[in-house]
Amino acid sequence: MSAISRQEVARVAELARIAVTPAELDKFAAQLDVIVEAIRTVSEAAGGDVPATSHPIPLVNVFRPDQAEPSLTVDEALQSAPEREGDQFKVPQILGEEP
Repeated sequence: MSAISRQEVARVAELARIAVTPAELDKFAAQLDVIVEAIRTVSEAAGGDVPATSHPIPLVNVFRPDQAEPSLTVDEALQSAPEREGDQFKVPQILGEEP
């Protein structure tokens, strides 16, 4: 017995506003059945004594503290700019907005 019906696939496609042909409904229902069966197999293999895990290797926070540090001055940052306007880079207007 199929876990996913054509009607369920059609309903999800409708909700997602995706046009799906009748042949695709059959194909996607079959593919989703394979996925559901794989999940069922994994669920059966992992008994109650196996803790749930989101990652097989323990992870630690790799971010450094957010601390202000010395930076470039405005003149240093803009010294190689093709054009500048005051203390800012001058770039071409692209959105048609009034300056």
